Amino acid sequence: MYRSQKLSLRYYTAAVALFGVMIVFGLLSALYYLYPSLLFNVFNFNMSKILHIDTLVIWLLMGFLGAVYWYLPKELGREVEGMWLAELMFWVFCAAVVVVAAVFVFVQYGAANEFSMWFINQGRKYVEAPRWAAIGIVVVMLVFAYNVIATCIKARKMTGIMWVLVLDLIPLLAVYLDAFPAVTNMSVDLYWWWWLVHMWVESTWEVLIGCVMALVLMDVMGTSRRIVETWLYIEVMLVLGAGILGLGHHYFWIGTPQYWLSIGGFFSALEPLPLLGMVVHAIYDAGTHRMKTNNQPAFWWITAEAFGNFIGAGIWGFMMTLPQINLFSHGTQWTVSHGHFAFYGAYVCGVIAVLYVAKQQVSGADVLGGRAWKWGFGLLNFGMVGMVMGLLLAGMAQAFYGRAMGGSTLMAFTTASENPWFVSGMYARMLFGVVFAAGYVVLVYDLLTSPRRVPALQAQPEPA
Repeated sequence: MYRSQKLSLRYYTAAVALFGVMIVFGLLSALYYLYPSLLFNVFNFNMSKILHIDTLVIWLLMGFLGAVYWYLPKELGREVEGMWLAELMFWVFCAAVVVVAAVFVFVQYGAANEFSMWFINQGRKYVEAPRWAAIGIVVVMLVFAYNVIATCIKARKMTGIMWVLVLDLIPLLAVYLDAFPAVTNMSVDLYWWWWLVHMWVESTWEVLIGCVMALVLMDVMGTSRRIVETWLYIEVMLVLGAGILGLGHHYFWIGTPQYWLSIGGFFSALEPLPLLGMVVHAIYDAGTHRMKTNNQPAFWWITAEAFGNFIGAGIWGFMMTLPQINLFSHGTQWTVSHGHFAFYGAYVCGVIAVLYVAKQQVSGADVLGGRAWKWGFGLLNFGMVGMVMGLLLAGMAQAFYGRAMGGSTLMAFTTASENPWFVSGMYARMLFGVVFAAGYVVLVYDLLTSPRRVPALQAQPEPA
């Protein structure tokens, strides 16, 4: 293996470990809805939620970095430039995550001053990490950008995928800078905060995972470069157009002009389409060799990625971002249902696919199959769909009883939270969360165990 691929294995290991931490705090957060006084004044719900969501963002980012470091030397035919710096940044990244997590668990709160923003909590949803840690993320991503760009320059080679990746690095770095300003005007602050959440996590990441999936499809299914690069170009166009205009579905409640209601509601549903088209086209093209692949787990996780992204981010997102619906669904468990489905479909499944690509090369297996991965695949997907439906049930109860009938008052919120439909949805979320956790355990077991030795698949003869 290349040195950069050994680094990617470290990133994968850290990512899988943080995946487990995310699940632990997710289950704890679900318990708070059933037992509201749980750990009261010891470790409250808001800190559990922060660790659940922030760990999600960090482990996925580590998975993306690992995937790029894995495929970069294969794509360009040489070792990644500046490897010593990349390896140093990995340990800096891990150390920063551990320190921030320890502060969130043991310190939790601070006074409303600059010291707290720098060393305890910035107080901005999804980017609560103190400012020194946010600067650390920028440094890590700057080194990552240097590794990618310098390697392309040294190799004197640029493929279509690499062009998209290099250009995506610009907004990937620039948009995250929105995490720093402390704007006192709430509408202005939320306006730029949504640019951070939507354009960094949803749009630049969408292009990044598109590049990774293009490389995986060529690796696992032998898909032609022409197919994956064509869809990748379409994805970039939709992110630049639909992505920026789709931001409007976050502007409903912060004092922006009324025309954003219809613009944001329509365009926000278009972004997941290219990735679905890429995978479906690849599967259709693979019909010429009867869908043969030497890595079944990676293939099925790629498929789950495409359809999970389309349904979770596209259909579930479109269902609740139309202004007429968002008036009632905004801020309910309906939103949480979409968030779980979208992140899982758009990113988690793709990162797991790359894990199995790495496992096949590390183990030296000609064919990757077996039973354990099927159990992991089934439990994780069944658990996620169950949680999504439970959250949707609870969210619709909130929208109907707390918003439409109750008028969005505090009493209506309290009454809706005690509604049998809402409570049933919370119990369902907890139950299927346990199923999802079991799937994670099986996934880790399967990734750590050596595969059975199976003869490689023989190529099918071309039809006469």
